[in-house]
Amino acid sequence: MAWIKTIAPAEATGALRKLYDEALRRAGRVFGIVRMMSLSPPMLRSSMDLYRRTMLEASAPLSRRRREMLAVVVSATNDCHY
Repeated sequence: MAWIKTIAPAEATGALRKLYDEALRRAGRVFGIVRMMSLSPPMLRSSMDLYRRTMLEASAPLSRRRREMLAVVVSATNDCHY
């Protein structure tokens, strides 16, 4: 449960609604880490763009598999379930 005010998917409008709809199409739900940035849709958009460029860019020097593996190791080390 977040201690930061967030906007629930059912209450989202405008740009945030579009971002939530993208999250639903991509993952089937709006995860808490996405909702944490709901008060600032431009920040949420920038964060998701950075993630996509970092993790999904085909021309990156590391394979997608290695990038995902590193993300899992770092998350586990930091005791973060994301």
